[in-house]
Amino acid sequence: MATKIRIQEPQQRNTGFLSHGFRPFFLLSSIWAAAAMVIWVLLLMNVIALPLTFDIVSWHAHEFLFGYLGAVIAGFMLTAVPNWTGRLPIRNRRLGMLVLLWMAGRIVILLAAHFPPGVVISVDLSFLIVFALMIAREVIAGKSKRNFIVLGLLGIVVLGNAVFHWEILQGEYAAQGVGLRLGLAASIMLVALIGGRIVPSFTRNWLAKQKVTTLPAQVGKFDMACLVMLFVAVLLWVAFPFEDFTALALVLAGSLHFVRLSRWKGHQTGKEPLVWILHAGYAFVPLGAIALGVAILIPSLIDSASAQHLWMGGTIGVMTLAVMTRATLGHTGNDLVGGAGTTALYACIILATLTRVAAGFLPTFSMSFYEISAVLWTASFAGFALLYGPLLVKKRT
Repeated sequence: MATKIRIQEPQQRNTGFLSHGFRPFFLLSSIWAAAAMVIWVLLLMNVIALPLTFDIVSWHAHEFLFGYLGAVIAGFMLTAVPNWTGRLPIRNRRLGMLVLLWMAGRIVILLAAHFPPGVVISVDLSFLIVFALMIAREVIAGKSKRNFIVLGLLGIVVLGNAVFHWEILQGEYAAQGVGLRLGLAASIMLVALIGGRIVPSFTRNWLAKQKVTTLPAQVGKFDMACLVMLFVAVLLWVAFPFEDFTALALVLAGSLHFVRLSRWKGHQTGKEPLVWILHAGYAFVPLGAIALGVAILIPSLIDSASAQHLWMGGTIGVMTLAVMTRATLGHTGNDLVGGAGTTALYACIILATLTRVAAGFLPTFSMSFYEISAVLWTASFAGFALLYGPLLVKKRT
């Protein structure tokens, strides 16, 4: 069944910045994605020093997975859940409170050495916990049973963040720890689950307008088998990240999801950037799974950190930018057409991911690739803030 997520904004007085979750969270997350990358580079170059209690690599990983992605998930779900449940959206004061909680988390982690560890952990976790409870209330009250699994995955993201903090307190290298793997695994499952609804649905709608008769396959038992296999693979990766059986499960899951993606007819969408970028973003799900499997079996070919960036930068970075651009245009009353500026954003984020992964294959040139990747990543999200920010802050046209 096709899933629609377009939500009409009902009244003029509710068309401001806090009218729907996508407005503040998409804008602030994009600014943070760019700013955090600049901070990361400056920290690596010893140009600046911050009172962090995380090692700088773990800070980098945490702020993109739980900081940036947490805000994007909030923006998407707060906008989509009313359509799933038929209930009014969370807006105004309650939405503003969530935004402040998210911002407070970013600040206390940057200045963590000035606060007791319990304060840092409590403030950072409070955003995801309060957000998850709000969404759970809406989904349960709306009796949207098919989305209970979304609540479960969101709960695992919260758990992953908590474990990440615990590992930091134990002096462990959290950037390669269980907490990060839990959060990333749940995030990949969210993309596979929700992406499996919206990618073929939006593709079908666009192809139908183009009078194309060969449409994406309907969701069925094969899709469920793909999701189950991916769940098994990421579960093994969380618990046994270096075992050969985990690698084989990841490669099998990746192969199945390539087949799943091919059934959605992405090769027919080249004329519309807003559509083909969804297929490109989803393609990083199987690419990341297979690369992680290869990194376990043949570590001399690619290191696990570089392989993992196919999920971190590719699946998360590309897919979130794809969703933010499309949702912003649709929910602000603009045509669903990707122009030259939007296409440039897509090119930057894809190249940022590929150059970061290339550093794992070509260690001699790794620093150059890191620098190029950082510049492209910053350009993509700073560009989104500049290009789409005015649409997010002004009233619906």
